[in-house]
Amino acid sequence: MDFGSIAEFLRNKTIFVTGATGFIAKILLEKILRVQPNVKRLYLLVRATDANSADSRLRDEVLGKELFKVLREKWGSDFDSFVSEKIIAVAGDASYENLGLAADQIEEMYENIDIVINVAAATKFKERYDVALGVNTLGAKNVVNFAKNCANIELLIHVSTAYVCGEKAGLISENLYAMGETLSGEAALDIDSEKKLIEETIRNLVARKVPEQAIRERMKILGSQRAKLYGWPNTYVFTKAMGEMVIRKLRGNLPVVVMRPTIVCSTLKEPFSGWLEGCRTIDTVTVMYGKGTLSVLSADISSVFDLIPADMFVNSIIVAMKANVNKPCLTIYQVGSSYRNPVSFEVLHGFYLSYFSKNPWSNRDGNPIKIRKCFVLSNILIFEIILILFHFMVQMILNFVTKMGCSNLHQMMLNFEKKLTITTTLVDLYKPYLFFKGIFLDTNTNKLLKTARQNGLDEDMFNFDPECINWQDYIMNVHIPATVRYLF
Repeated sequence: MDFGSIAEFLRNKTIFVTGATGFIAKILLEKILRVQPNVKRLYLLVRATDANSADSRLRDEVLGKELFKVLREKWGSDFDSFVSEKIIAVAGDASYENLGLAADQIEEMYENIDIVINVAAATKFKERYDVALGVNTLGAKNVVNFAKNCANIELLIHVSTAYVCGEKAGLISENLYAMGETLSGEAALDIDSEKKLIEETIRNLVARKVPEQAIRERMKILGSQRAKLYGWPNTYVFTKAMGEMVIRKLRGNLPVVVMRPTIVCSTLKEPFSGWLEGCRTIDTVTVMYGKGTLSVLSADISSVFDLIPADMFVNSIIVAMKANVNKPCLTIYQVGSSYRNPVSFEVLHGFYLSYFSKNPWSNRDGNPIKIRKCFVLSNILIFEIILILFHFMVQMILNFVTKMGCSNLHQMMLNFEKKLTITTTLVDLYKPYLFFKGIFLDTNTNKLLKTARQNGLDEDMFNFDPECINWQDYIMNVHIPATVRYLF
């Protein structure tokens, strides 16, 4: 197989991408249009009520982003006509049967689509259970059924996450979950029963006239409870794991590739270094650290943070597409860095301290924020006890100064309470990853890279080798500046 012709492989292809307004999908779309302007057609599923709304979201939330500046410069005044010829935004929703598409439109797509790439996902760790199950699990089901109905289908690529492994330690292989498999040893997981549980819970809450805000919170709690019951740390990875189960069960003879990225970060190189959107796992820590709101944390400093730049992950998708098209496959690719080029929490912490000491963020008054080395406690139990005691002490002091009328001390205590609350929330949310002991094997991914290299891979255009990343240079000169620029 000639991997020197990947761009040529994309010529005249009709590709359907779900989750088109998401971070990864945008980078994928830009890459395809930039390396192969003769791609035949790109159908983009946009969550919207009608075609006009879908077009509006495409313009504002995708094509209007700085990410497309290189492509805009290349095409100049012809950019709008170029993308209108290549892209069709279709209004729909992955969580609906038939993806919520209109009957006349779906028939046209069935006839023309060659490749389906499912990037649609609800990525919040504490998402509502009904929303997460709808997109991450039932959405995967709907996409598989859609792809199987395409007359000329060559491949389905499903973007999952490496963290469907839960909190496993040691070497984590590229294996797919069987339907009903759990991590806790509980009785077999039944997705239909989970759906019914959600429906019954909402129906009961509505019948009791519970406010929408309370229903939303109840759905978040239910998702977390069900995830932990079956052995997953949060609703996101739990519902993504069920999505993989659905795909394995329903695919039939459909060629399928499951891509499992680790923590996807800002672009390393393409279309330019340091494009970022949305506050991802590591970015939350970066923002809080740089703004001086994070001075104490609980983590295992030896834990590996498995990072992969977004453009490298997109490259791996395109190369995997070329390698597996029209093959009777069900292949998993874990795309990360922990096995071949690991970087620990301790090292990352050093990068943050160094960067923000030299490049301090300014507060609202224009004064630079002085950064101190974050105190890291490795014992989570002791850390949580300390936080509880601090919360109690602050409340006691606040009650006292309120009675005494000490406004300055009162404000100081409020600020300290705010920092405690932020730290508590952060540790609660990211605890499974601050103490993560797993290393992701990338056997299939590395084999794909080696085969592609041996057969002419243009590594300047499609590199996804984590060993080529200089973490100090990337974090200090690319990722943290990107975080400051786009998220602060």
